[in-house]
Amino acid sequence: MAGARLLEQVAAVRAAVRDVAADEVMPRYRKVSHSRKADGSLLTEADLAAQAALMERLAAIDPAPFVGEEMTAEEQDALWARGDPGLWCVDPIDGTSNFVHGVPNFALSVALMRGGRSVLGVIYAPVADEMFWAVRGHGAWLGDERLPIRTEVPSMQGSLANVDFKRLPKPLGVALVAAPPYLSQRNLGSATLEWCYLAAGRIDLYLHGGQKPWDYAAGCLILDEAGGHMATLDGDDFWTGPAGSRSVVAARDTGLFADWLDWVRRHRQG
Repeated sequence: MAGARLLEQVAAVRAAVRDVAADEVMPRYRKVSHSRKADGSLLTEADLAAQAALMERLAAIDPAPFVGEEMTAEEQDALWARGDPGLWCVDPIDGTSNFVHGVPNFALSVALMRGGRSVLGVIYAPVADEMFWAVRGHGAWLGDERLPIRTEVPSMQGSLANVDFKRLPKPLGVALVAAPPYLSQRNLGSATLEWCYLAAGRIDLYLHGGQKPWDYAAGCLILDEAGGHMATLDGDDFWTGPAGSRSVVAARDTGLFADWLDWVRRHRQG
């Protein structure tokens, strides 16, 4: 019964996200000014308008509290501390720097979390018109196509990796530059899309030094339901530890994940 309810909800969330992208985000694409938040990241009126519209639409789907990237840190901390059995976790535009500069790698991300774990996730890339989504126990999808799309798995030496160097321990970053264990490396500039590309098989390996809940809440569920694997730099269970910032070591295949995690942890401290 719970699964059927979640499937109804994810259909409504997909419609809401598509509508908000069409009404609030895409009309402002390449046309909006921006400011800087305290952490140095960019903020636009499109972020604020999309967040407000999503808050209204999601409240009609499930009256769970809403935590979004564009709230103040105090508001975010208060919601996490309450430990509600349900919580909407939203990034109205993930990849705002890309959005501002006309780079099409940005997405709207929505997750419904219960007991600290995601049960529903939707990530929509409006320029590509690609809707990634998952419900716990019901697989991961790109539109109506089940993930992963690309099923052949290379060796680690033949893999395409997505690596965000900014927050990695320095010895690990140096090792990756000096002697990368993979074939080639990318960085999309949108964490939510990076999770989806891994789930789809467009990339094979993923490494990130620290993500906020709205960066990983929907994407990690999509990867998990697509058969991928994830951990942090410090722990084997991705979902344990503080929710506020989590590193990511992930791969789309069991054997590939074991090799990647072993290499990363061996080189973390130089």
